[in-house]
Amino acid sequence: MQITSEMVKELREKTGAGLMDCKAALASAGGEMEKAIDNLRTKGLAAAAKKSSRIASEGLVCAHVEGNSGTLVEVNCETDFVAKTEEFAGLVREVAALVNLKGPKDVDEALLLPAGGGTLGEKLTERVAKIGERISFRRFARFEVGKDAPGMIVPYIHAGGKIGVLVALSGTGPENAGAAALAKDLAMQVAAANPVYVSRKDVPASVVEHEKSIYREQAKASGKPEKILDKIAEGKLEKYFGDFCIIEQAFIKDPDRKVGTLLAEAGKAAGVEVRLESFVRYQVGEGLEKRSTDLAAEVAKQLGQE
Repeated sequence: MQITSEMVKELREKTGAGLMDCKAALASAGGEMEKAIDNLRTKGLAAAAKKSSRIASEGLVCAHVEGNSGTLVEVNCETDFVAKTEEFAGLVREVAALVNLKGPKDVDEALLLPAGGGTLGEKLTERVAKIGERISFRRFARFEVGKDAPGMIVPYIHAGGKIGVLVALSGTGPENAGAAALAKDLAMQVAAANPVYVSRKDVPASVVEHEKSIYREQAKASGKPEKILDKIAEGKLEKYFGDFCIIEQAFIKDPDRKVGTLLAEAGKAAGVEVRLESFVRYQVGEGLEKRSTDLAAEVAKQLGQE
């Protein structure tokens, strides 16, 4: 029987085992899903199989910057207790370094990267059995600056790995102390203010029109004359840009100045144009379901006293 990628994906989702392990188990089982699950369990992957349905919404964000590239990753586990261990932190650092070195296109490709005699996915599965919790490599972002053009990638990790930021600047390199300090400040700005776009030109036209329509309807509902509704909407749109576009945000260390002004000043001092090319911000567990089981119930469950 032909083993399809959909079958491999399904088995992986059910067991948490590595992709190659899943493919081999399915081949050995003649494509029978339940038999393949048993095959994985007999090979010592039972712990991963049992934990695959658990919620992994804790964890760490970690950055790795080397040469002209930098990567930000989020790896999840089930409890904050495990997230604070050096073993888990070391694992997340290994993931970040490997992904930055190899530059895969997505998480699925990253899990197939060679790591310690097997694949990264297999390594994570092995750690599930050792650590005792489900581990999930959720996402990553990787930036590069041109090898022949000056630029820098600067990370910022906040709250012990609960929030992580990566920013990429062009125009000058890390040898420019002033620009490097500004890049660090901008990474902190992203962590604190949580912008969505670099500048207003990055805001999709559909988003702009949607916001304008809302502001217009708000003004109309408040009794404003029809002839000034568009003007009011445009004014509120300016505030939207100031809230969600980092270039137009007030600088957190000096609210009387905008981020765009600081970049222009840094460029003038360096004799070049300094630009914020891109940024990414991860917060551990954002958008994921959180654990809600109380401790007493969890202990009772573990002791079979439900």
